[in-house]
Amino acid sequence: MAQRKRPVTKSGRPRARKGVKLKPTELTPPQLVLAERPPELEELARQVEADGGAVLASYREPLGGNPLLFVALPVEKVDRTPFQRDVSDAHVRKLTVAMDKTKRYLDPIVAIREGDGYLTPNGGHRLTALKELGARSVLALLVPEKAVAYQILALNIEKAHNLREKALEVVRMYRDLAGSLDPREAEMALEFEEAGLATLGFAYEKRPRLSGGAYAPILRKVDAFAEERLSKALPERERRADVVLAFDDAVAEAVARLKERGFDSPYLKAFVVARVNPLRFVKGAPPAFDALFEQMTKRARGMDPGKIRGEDVARSGGAPEAE
Repeated sequence: MAQRKRPVTKSGRPRARKGVKLKPTELTPPQLVLAERPPELEELARQVEADGGAVLASYREPLGGNPLLFVALPVEKVDRTPFQRDVSDAHVRKLTVAMDKTKRYLDPIVAIREGDGYLTPNGGHRLTALKELGARSVLALLVPEKAVAYQILALNIEKAHNLREKALEVVRMYRDLAGSLDPREAEMALEFEEAGLATLGFAYEKRPRLSGGAYAPILRKVDAFAEERLSKALPERERRADVVLAFDDAVAEAVARLKERGFDSPYLKAFVVARVNPLRFVKGAPPAFDALFEQMTKRARGMDPGKIRGEDVARSGGAPEAE
């Protein structure tokens, strides 16, 4: 198979991605090996050995030159971070079958030390598979900085999220950070991806069967990250989630009235949302969050099914209500 080349400009230089400011180190492979560990790694290495683990190598990663340890850890000392998505049994089964066939474990997890054990932000499925198979050790890239654990989720492409999983992952991370590092909400744009995911995450906590896909496109246009620290911004996120749920109630009432009128379509919720959403007619800046949802909620509650034609619903299309 031919190697995929990195996109380049007309001048032949690698293309610069928008928003990416990193200038990689010029370290060559032999220079990545650490002849002596810096103090923070030395202390971490001692902790690993005290925990019954072993340091296999110490090195610098090639982009920022940050020091890391490659370690073997007792599997019972490692757990998933509390803010990542739930483990998929089907995915764990695929991993255990693959490991059973190859008789090898070749994909180290990333880990941080927490308390008297270790947490992995990106290796929950691999760790679960190893434990199911009865392995006593797990290989890990041990990162000294706890903050990196949250950033790792932005790199985690092991399994595609659906909207609900992604939003719940964001809100778990939100709560965990609010009680620890407490950064400003806007500083977490990379890890959270979209402000609307935080709002939807709090909404999903209160209503697990929420059809968030109907509201995500609206939130992308009117929800934004706050400059406050997470602990201060959290009540506002919960309030916004309640605003979305109030709108969801109004949409559900409108759908019920349409069904009573004889309409039967998997797209009724999408139809109601599209019918009351004024954003497609707005030129320039969209309305403020509260003003928009107040207007849409009022319209949904006042929707008269007697004025809706069957062809209107048929033309609406969109995704079915279930996600």
